[in-house]
Amino acid sequence: MVYKHSIAAFPLSLAGISAPVHSSPTMAFWVTVLWALLATVLGGLYLLGAFRRRRPTEPPLDKGHIPWLGYALDFRKNSAEFLKKMQRRHGDIFTVLIGGYYFTFVMDPFSFGAIVKSSRTKLDFEKFAIELVARVFGYHQCENNHKILQLTSTKHLMGDGLVVMTQAMMENLETLLFHNRGSGEEERPWQQDGLFHYSYNMVFRAGYLALFGNEPGKGPHSEEKAQELDLRQSEELFNEFRKYDRLFPRLAYAVLPPREKMEAERLKRLFWQVLSVKNSRQKDNISGWVSDQEQFLVEAGVPEYMRDRYMFLLLWAAQGNTGPSSFWILLYLMKHPEAMQAVKEEVDQVLREAGQEVKPGCPVVNVTRDMLMKTPVLDSAVEETLRLTSAPILIRAVLEDLNLKMANGREYTLRKGDRVALFPHVAVQMDPEVHPEPHSFKYDRFLNQDGTKKDFYKNGKKLKYFNMPWGAGTSICPGRFFAVNEIKLFVFLMLTYYDLKLVNEKEEIPPIDVSRWGFGSMQPTRDVQFKYRLRI
Repeated sequence: MVYKHSIAAFPLSLAGISAPVHSSPTMAFWVTVLWALLATVLGGLYLLGAFRRRRPTEPPLDKGHIPWLGYALDFRKNSAEFLKKMQRRHGDIFTVLIGGYYFTFVMDPFSFGAIVKSSRTKLDFEKFAIELVARVFGYHQCENNHKILQLTSTKHLMGDGLVVMTQAMMENLETLLFHNRGSGEEERPWQQDGLFHYSYNMVFRAGYLALFGNEPGKGPHSEEKAQELDLRQSEELFNEFRKYDRLFPRLAYAVLPPREKMEAERLKRLFWQVLSVKNSRQKDNISGWVSDQEQFLVEAGVPEYMRDRYMFLLLWAAQGNTGPSSFWILLYLMKHPEAMQAVKEEVDQVLREAGQEVKPGCPVVNVTRDMLMKTPVLDSAVEETLRLTSAPILIRAVLEDLNLKMANGREYTLRKGDRVALFPHVAVQMDPEVHPEPHSFKYDRFLNQDGTKKDFYKNGKKLKYFNMPWGAGTSICPGRFFAVNEIKLFVFLMLTYYDLKLVNEKEEIPPIDVSRWGFGSMQPTRDVQFKYRLRI
């Protein structure tokens, strides 16, 4: 039962005091002090959640043993293992106290639709996102930010706009991967690098240049100089981005120690300056996705310094996940020769059908959006990689008391002010009934034998939500099609032009860094050394 009494309703005996008929001024003073102390203690306990009780129609409630913090330390240590433990204890729906907030986790994938399709007047993702964006990027959203992002992403990262962006990504990957290619007839030396560093570096830099533009090149030899500037500046930016990337989880949880907090502030200011509106306007080939959003913000009256901060947010949203995902898929392919062979055969076939040849001295092939739509095997391998390594947490703020009807027919009341969350990685992506041998990489898991897309089932019923690396509903990633094309382009070109091998072919796939649960594409606890050599 919720604590409903006012402080004044308590008898004085609660404070161990009897009310005298005639009290001296001194006694009256001490009674007032004790009442104030009692009110403070009770108010503090209320804020810490000590008086919250489960109502008859609410999900199981588990507050943990630490006031206010609840299970924050357990959740922060390893979100996936914590949620598995809670699911075993309470079932497919439960409410837990985490850092002063009550989160109701829904673990039944058949019930996800009731959450992701709910009206934003009842369940809203923006409230949580606004707080996180302000803390991590220093950006304070304007009223129509989400609408602006959706409109520009639909225009530029889907349909015909995706054709343009895929071409821009292709051209910048070509610059990065082949800028010192030569004639193709000389002997190529093997080179060595960390696979995570290499993949993240190449995909981040190409994506950054495709979205935020290139250095202008005019006049004799200026194009070469502009390209050299792009290569150097994008390398420097990536190195700074990785510093911020390492701080990101603790920054999001607001647990950075003072020295690292100062470093995070330095890095934020650097990105605000490098990506500033003033600097962006000096670039050639800036994407419509970036320029249109900046213009919308101008029209909305957002000041320039805040628009600079928004550019940093866009860079993170666009490039924070595709590099790590590119690492994982290349690693899985190298560890599974049958998968590598199947994808390589498909890539070769697509090139033949497009009438493009890979020969010494010939230009680099031009991989288009239409060509990337003819790669079902690669699509399945990407999907499988994301199933294994992408783990966002979908959070909605409960704006009013509402009834949630689960797929099994049971109804629960969600309390206003709480938050409801989904963690598909645990709830469905690693469910052995949905995905047999869920920890194994199976490149063709998402394909039927005839190459069509496979359906997935649980308890004999077809699932709609069987893999959710991009979220779902109103908060689904609007740039997901471009992100997939970035990954596929990188893999396509690497398999077409490079020999690849692990330095230690017996090296195990590294564990996931559990501190990053909930933040999209996961990262490894260590890098994996590999060798690469241009074939042509």
